[in-house]
Amino acid sequence: MNHIYIPVWGWIVFYIFVIIMLVADLKMFGKKGQHEVNIKEALTMTAVWIGVSMVFCLGIYLFYPVEPHEKAMEFLAGYLIEKSLSMDNLFVFLMLFSFFGIERKYQHEVLFWGIFGALVLRSIFIFAGAAMVERFEWVLGLFGIFLLYTGSKMFSHNDNDQMADPSKNIIVRWFKKLFPVTDRMHEDKFFIREGEALKATPLFVALIVIETTDVAFAVDSIPAIFSVSRDPFIVLTSNIFAILGLRALYFALAAIAKYFSYLKYGLGIILIFVGIKMLLAMNEYINELGQLVGIDINMPHIEVPTPLSLAIIFGILLLSIVTSMVVARRR
Repeated sequence: MNHIYIPVWGWIVFYIFVIIMLVADLKMFGKKGQHEVNIKEALTMTAVWIGVSMVFCLGIYLFYPVEPHEKAMEFLAGYLIEKSLSMDNLFVFLMLFSFFGIERKYQHEVLFWGIFGALVLRSIFIFAGAAMVERFEWVLGLFGIFLLYTGSKMFSHNDNDQMADPSKNIIVRWFKKLFPVTDRMHEDKFFIREGEALKATPLFVALIVIETTDVAFAVDSIPAIFSVSRDPFIVLTSNIFAILGLRALYFALAAIAKYFSYLKYGLGIILIFVGIKMLLAMNEYINELGQLVGIDINMPHIEVPTPLSLAIIFGILLLSIVTSMVVARRR
């Protein structure tokens, strides 16, 4: 069962903290539209965001009202799952910016608002998912099957095919029918006025594509985090802290993308692992389903401990990154 252990004021304080950190992050990346983020800045900010996340995890370990040690491990596992999946998503953003011809110094503005929108959407999805799991626990079994499917698809997934023409995005086509769009960039502006008409720029169209693709990414990552925790606060905070530092991580990864060619295979294995983990805990429903169709499955209940899950996920991620770097250097 899902329980809310954090009072309403705790949720409010968390969201206020998130907004403050987002604004601070924007200021640290320099003046709006006038600064190109270099690798040193990106790595520094990535380290800062990871540090802030670990401090928050320590706070859970010390002060969480129920099972603080276990909740801290759940936070770490959820954070690592979301962070690893986000790394693959950032390469899609890299191709997006290339397609729209957006200069590096204007990319951080799009990413800022993209992440802000993602925070809102993820919050809605997580609360809805928690309510669904609370009322219909068997939904976790469907999540597990879906993760097995998406994990296996990672082995044949091609980002180049997916992003061949972002302008064909159904939301973008709908937007262009309702609102005029310019054909060229206007520095860091999302909208410009030409004569009497207010028009959107390619920068805003890129933001629309990023927001809609994040919805697709959330469909993978949120069910995966429910595999390690059913506590809404842990699921939400681990997810949000993982995506808060995406802007900095993007600029760090953009320069070394070629060294992560095998990352998607590691992510596929991680998704398959959490899918299996989720199904193993659903033995009661699987056995009942078997009885309905006349099959005696008699599947035992197997609960994979959170520390073991964390170690497996971290090990797979590390192995895929190391393999990518070794192969890239040999080539």
